[in-house]
Amino acid sequence: MSELTNRQRQIVEFIQRSRERSGMVPTQQEIADHFAFRSTNAVRQHLRLIRQKGFLEASSGRARSLRIVSPLQRFRQRVADIPVFGSIPAGLPQERTQEAKGCVSIDIGTLNFKPTPRTFALEVRGDSMVGKHIVAGDLVVLEHGATPKPGDVVAALIDGESTLKTFLTRNGKPYLKAENPNYPDLLPAHELVIQGVLKLVIRRAR
Repeated sequence: MSELTNRQRQIVEFIQRSRERSGMVPTQQEIADHFAFRSTNAVRQHLRLIRQKGFLEASSGRARSLRIVSPLQRFRQRVADIPVFGSIPAGLPQERTQEAKGCVSIDIGTLNFKPTPRTFALEVRGDSMVGKHIVAGDLVVLEHGATPKPGDVVAALIDGESTLKTFLTRNGKPYLKAENPNYPDLLPAHELVIQGVLKLVIRRAR
C-alpha cells in the first residue's frame, strides 16, 4: 500500500480534526477553502488518490460520507484467509480424505501473493520433500486448476492415493519425484491427477 504525500496527509488530518470537533466531515468546498485550492476539482483528485491508497472510504453519491480508515483496517484489507483442507503425505502415497480444518491468514502485500477462490492449504506429513526445504508440520499453499511445469511441487493423486512431490516428465510421460533419496520415484500405473500446484510454504513456530 502506497504512503500518502505531505498534502494528502494534511487533508486526512483536516478531515479527522473536523469530524472530532463537529461530528461531521468537511465538504469538498470546505476542504478547498481550507487549503486555498482554486476549485473542488483538485480536492476530488486528492480524495480519489487517498481512497486508492486505502486511507479513506466513501459511500458513492452521499455527501459527507468520507471515513478515515484506521491502520488496523488497512492491515486487514491486505490479509487473506486460505482454507486448510487437512494434511497430505510427503512420503509414500496414502489414501486420504480431506476435511476443512479452519484457515490460515496471510499478508498479501508482504508475501507478494494474491490468493484466488481456488487457493487452498494442506499440512505436510512426512519427510520426502526435505530437499525442497519442506518438512513435516509445514503448511503448503496450493492453487487448484493450475497447470504444473516440470520442477513444480504438486499435490497429486497417483492411482487414487494422495502425495506431495515434484512433478517431472520422462520421455513425455509425467511422474513424481521425491526430494529425499530414501524414497523412490512414482510412476502412475493408471492415473495421475494434479490437485494443486505449490505457491507458498508457511512454517509455523514449534
